[in-house]
Amino acid sequence: MELESLGAYLRTRRDRVTPADVGLRTYGTARRVPGLRREELAQLAGVSVGYYTRLEQDQAGTASPQVLGALARVLRLDPAETAHLHNLARQPAAPRLARPRPERPHPRVLALLVSLGEAAPAVVLGRRGDVLAWNRTGHALVAEHVDFDAPRDPARRPSVPRMFFLDPHARDLHRNWDELARIHVAYLRLTAGRYPTDARLAELIGELAMRSGDFAALWARGDVADCTVGTMRLRHPTAGEVDVDYQVWLQPDSPDHRLEVYTPVGAASADALRLLSARTTDGREPGRPGFPPVGEEAGAYVRPRAGMA
Repeated sequence: MELESLGAYLRTRRDRVTPADVGLRTYGTARRVPGLRREELAQLAGVSVGYYTRLEQDQAGTASPQVLGALARVLRLDPAETAHLHNLARQPAAPRLARPRPERPHPRVLALLVSLGEAAPAVVLGRRGDVLAWNRTGHALVAEHVDFDAPRDPARRPSVPRMFFLDPHARDLHRNWDELARIHVAYLRLTAGRYPTDARLAELIGELAMRSGDFAALWARGDVADCTVGTMRLRHPTAGEVDVDYQVWLQPDSPDHRLEVYTPVGAASADALRLLSARTTDGREPGRPGFPPVGEEAGAYVRPRAGMA
């Protein structure tokens, strides 16, 4: 599947903005497009109609930051959408896809995961939403039907996007599935703009579009969003109804890897998480998350040290 181009993104965003949104009066005339016309957008952004048309047709070459800023202003883009616009403008017209090597979680990310122990469910996610590591409570909370050791093998790693759209267990787990599905797709689009040559990412998006009508419909909307905080409302097969807030922690030297930590919303959910943690760690050594071997350099981070939970 070809990833999104600058022109395609501009077209979906232009359709979303009405003349009334930007203070244009239409005097009751019939319109053939749902949003702004090319001529209107070009005029409001201060560029020629011919140049803007070439941008939408991906024939204008590179666009300056000033032009992109003007387009973002008229199209009413938020910071994540604006970043996506700039990412798309930087990529070549026909990027050549390459297959990156399997991801390995950074030792410092693993150290932070180990330091959490089992009191807080946590998962380390890679660039494409693959689970690179998790503690036992995190595994039990989000995917207890999946083998705990699966992240150790790149060929078996659970894919959160695949589970979310293709695994009925995951769909049944989330009471606010519709809300979270929109966020998943919007964040995957933001990621695709950051990594336009990632063949594995292109294959993932193509697979989901072919196998899930829900994903295809959401992808066609063209929405873009970052995913750093939010709430998951779960119908857990073991713990019952559990509401958790998720918060993403990023490491500056490994921005592709996200440590997602879950905290309870309310006393009932806190009790449910404590019971889940006690159940998952019963008879097992705490503080040893599931992760792939990362070499001797990471060994010190893998083993809990004095003072760690």
